[in-house]
Amino acid sequence: MEHDPRRAAGYIVASALMFALTGATVKAASAHLPYTEVVFFRSALGLVALAPWLIRGGMAGLRTDHPGLHLFRGLAGLAAMYCFFYALGHLELATAVLLNYSAPLFIPFIAALWLGEPVPRALRWAIPIGFVGIALILQPGRGMLEPAALLGVAAGVLAAVAFVAVRRLHATEPTTRIVFYFGVISTLGSALPLPWTWQTPDPALWTLLAAMGICATAGQLLLTRGYAYAPAAQVGPFTYTVVVFSAVVGWMVWGEVPGAPAAAGALLVILAGGLAIRERGAARRRT
Repeated sequence: MEHDPRRAAGYIVASALMFALTGATVKAASAHLPYTEVVFFRSALGLVALAPWLIRGGMAGLRTDHPGLHLFRGLAGLAAMYCFFYALGHLELATAVLLNYSAPLFIPFIAALWLGEPVPRALRWAIPIGFVGIALILQPGRGMLEPAALLGVAAGVLAAVAFVAVRRLHATEPTTRIVFYFGVISTLGSALPLPWTWQTPDPALWTLLAAMGICATAGQLLLTRGYAYAPAAQVGPFTYTVVVFSAVVGWMVWGEVPGAPAAAGALLVILAGGLAIRERGAARRRT
C-alpha cells in the first residue's frame, strides 16, 4: 500500500472520533447498567464483529503455541477495560479517556522490565513531563485523588502491560489470532459476574449498546487502515485527538468543563505521549 501520511492522519483522526463516541456511549450506558455488564457487551459485540474474518480464515488459523501468553494478554486487557469503564462512569469523559491514553508513558518501563529493552534517552525527559501532567489531572491536594481517578491511571498501566504482551505475541502470531483470543477471553471473563449483576436493558439501552459496538468496531477498523498508510511514529500522535473529541462531547452532553490545572495536565500528557509514540517507532526503525 502506498505511503500517504495525510490519508493516514485522516483515518486516525476519524478513528479518534469513533473512540470518543464509544467512550460517551459507555458513560451513558453505565448510568443505567452495572459497568461490569457494559464491559461484557463491549467484549461480546467486538467478538461478533470479528466473525466475518474468522469464518474466512478458518479454524486452522486460530491454532497457537502460546496459550499462556494469550491468556495473560487477555486478562490484562480485560482488567484495563474494567478500570477504564468504571472511570468513564465516575469521571469527566475527557479525563477518563486521557488517563486511559497515558499507556505510552508506562510502556517503556514495562518493556524494560519484561523484554529487557532500554528506555530511549529521548524519553528520559519526556516521560517525567507526562507524569507531572497526570499529577495535575489528579490534583491529589484537592480531593481529585479518588478511587475512580486511581482506576483511570490503573487502566493506563494495565493497557501498557497488554500492549507489551501484544508486541511479544506479534513475533509469532498474526493480528487476527491475537484479537480473536482477546475477544474470547474478555467475553468469557466479563460474563462471570453476570449472574450476580445482570439487569435487563431497556429497549433504548439496546440501541445505545449497539451504537457502542458499532463505534468501537469502526474506530478499530479506521485505526488499522490509518497505520497501513504510514507508521505509528509518524502519525500515532494523532490518536490523542480522541481527548479533544471527548472534551467536546463531554461539554455538549454533560456540560463538563475541565479546570485550568486539568487542562494544563492534559496538554502535558498529550505532549509526552505523542513523543513516546514517535520515539518507540523511531527505535524500531533503528533495530
